[in-house]
Amino acid sequence: MQPEVEAAIGSRRSIRGFTGQEVPRETVERILAVSSRSPSMTNTQPWRVHVLTGAARARLSAEILAAHEAGVESAIEYDYYPKTWKSPYIDRRRQIGWALYGLLGIGKGDRGATAKQAGRNYGFFGAPVGMIFTIDRELGLGSWLDIGMFLENIMVAARGCGLDTCAQAAFANYHAIIRRHLPIPDNELVVCGLALGYADDAEPANALVSPREPVENFTAFHDA
Repeated sequence: MQPEVEAAIGSRRSIRGFTGQEVPRETVERILAVSSRSPSMTNTQPWRVHVLTGAARARLSAEILAAHEAGVESAIEYDYYPKTWKSPYIDRRRQIGWALYGLLGIGKGDRGATAKQAGRNYGFFGAPVGMIFTIDRELGLGSWLDIGMFLENIMVAARGCGLDTCAQAAFANYHAIIRRHLPIPDNELVVCGLALGYADDAEPANALVSPREPVENFTAFHDA
């Protein structure tokens, strides 16, 4: 494996605090162009992307944050979370959640601080570039795999440019507001958002490095 490829994949993290340094449009276009080489079922390329910067990003963020603070949200249009959590998934979820809150000084049961941190999602954690991803609602599960690979390509390509990202399913909770700001046709679902920019090293949340299971825990090799 080429070391720069391994470094780009291995250094990808969900960054929750960005500097205000601008990202040139040419860089964003380059990332999207190389990421479009993602595989997809018979080259269907099911992804659609809306890139927000400047005033457009600020308007969308402000309206969603106001709705979040008022406790108003749209019902998400697809099943992101399981209806019932079970081990080991719930254990990993709790582990990473408390690790993050620990870095931020948020105590158990502090709903106000938890809601405030969740609200930072809708400002794209301060990133200068926000993206909203959609998919045709008539496509099947295979196309959702395809858009997932496209998203991963974007996140790894960003690392190759010295940038960081955070994929944000939270935006799907506010698809009705997003539709007021972006020309998304009725036949498309809002899948998620994504923050893109330069990581702020002074942000406590960015010290979080999520653990990974060793290969032997999730892999079975068959050779006979």
